[in-house]
Amino acid sequence: MTLDGAVMIFAGVVILVSLALALTLSPYWLLLTAFVGLNLIQSSFTGFCPAAIAFKKLGVKSGAAFS
Repeated sequence: MTLDGAVMIFAGVVILVSLALALTLSPYWLLLTAFVGLNLIQSSFTGFCPAAIAFKKLGVKSGAAFS
């Protein structure tokens, strides 16, 4: 798995978990979903992604989008 795939899987999991938490606990968990979405948008413009940096430090090999 490359860094690109790891970031996309992580973002998807966080979105699904926050939706489940919003349905079961509090609608304020939707703020986490919004944060992930905004982070994906800004990283597409700037190339800066905190999750990519963390995964790279964990030893995940680089992909096409995040190197």
